[in-house]
Amino acid sequence: MTTQVPAILKDSADAPFRQGLVERRDLRPDDVRIDIAYAGICHSDIHTVREEWGPCIFPIVTGHEIAGVVSEIGSEVTKFKVGDHVGVGCLVDSCGECDYCVKGSENFCEKGAVGTYNSKNYDGEIAQGGYSQQIIVTERFVLRIPDAISLEVAAPLLCAGITLYTPLKRWGAGPGKKVAIVGMGGLGHMGVKIAAAMGADVTVISQTMSKEEDGRAFGAVDYRATEDGSVFKELRNSFDLIVCTVSADLPLDKYLGMVKPFGALVLVGLPEKPQNFQVFSLIMGDKVLTGSNIGGIPITQEMLDFCAEHDIAPTVETISADEVDAAYDRVVASKVRYRFVIDTSTIAPE
Repeated sequence: MTTQVPAILKDSADAPFRQGLVERRDLRPDDVRIDIAYAGICHSDIHTVREEWGPCIFPIVTGHEIAGVVSEIGSEVTKFKVGDHVGVGCLVDSCGECDYCVKGSENFCEKGAVGTYNSKNYDGEIAQGGYSQQIIVTERFVLRIPDAISLEVAAPLLCAGITLYTPLKRWGAGPGKKVAIVGMGGLGHMGVKIAAAMGADVTVISQTMSKEEDGRAFGAVDYRATEDGSVFKELRNSFDLIVCTVSADLPLDKYLGMVKPFGALVLVGLPEKPQNFQVFSLIMGDKVLTGSNIGGIPITQEMLDFCAEHDIAPTVETISADEVDAAYDRVVASKVRYRFVIDTSTIAPE
């Protein structure tokens, strides 16, 4: 048995979004039913449905930045009750038994973690995401949204927030550390806010100076533009940590040149093409070039609690269900400051 609920669907890579119905499974004993209030738009949603990362399972409901209210719980659920404010991020299931799952790194589950959309559950059910008015998720993958964070701004934290929090924490952003955030988009602006709250000395490195006022308001103490080619020379060996949030091809050797000896350049953006760099750029400073992939459930909850404690929220623009196609184009054109959030109450299938 299933229930049909209103959703925003896409039938092919070239088709516009449409408002229709998606099937949700009946509640299992360990399931939580969530009435979705807001769903964030992530650039990953766009890459997926445009098949820029490979084939997509159509029809698809995207969205892995989900915030809402618990409306029903299964008989074995113990962590949540009806009325709780909760969220769902990039994952909706994992084996729960392998070393990675046991350690709270469910995103690296040996059996294969189940993504929130464009993925199959272990029983063969196609996972459909958060551009919908309701979702059902096993209790282990539901996150508690602190009262200090409104649902509207909580949604993007479930991907953008954790994507930046994880590398900043792992590589020691904090007092006495100089951190650079490359890019001032949906991910980058969260990196600035989180790194500043951790106590780091934060610099934004962007293509232009057009967002300098915002960057400094978010906590950056310096703001530099790569359109001025001298920035790479001026900032050589300046940073303990650089987190790159852009998905473009970059001259990695120049960015590694700005990293101090024993420092790290962490990539969280996903360029479509292979990237090149000289190993010499690493060896001559014992530097690290690495990537970072969201985070498991424990660190995601930690991130939400940290944001609540430090009054951190993404800067969002709320849109209605009929504005998603236009919003996608604006994201690709870097014409949003800084994250789109869909008000799911506006979904109204004919």
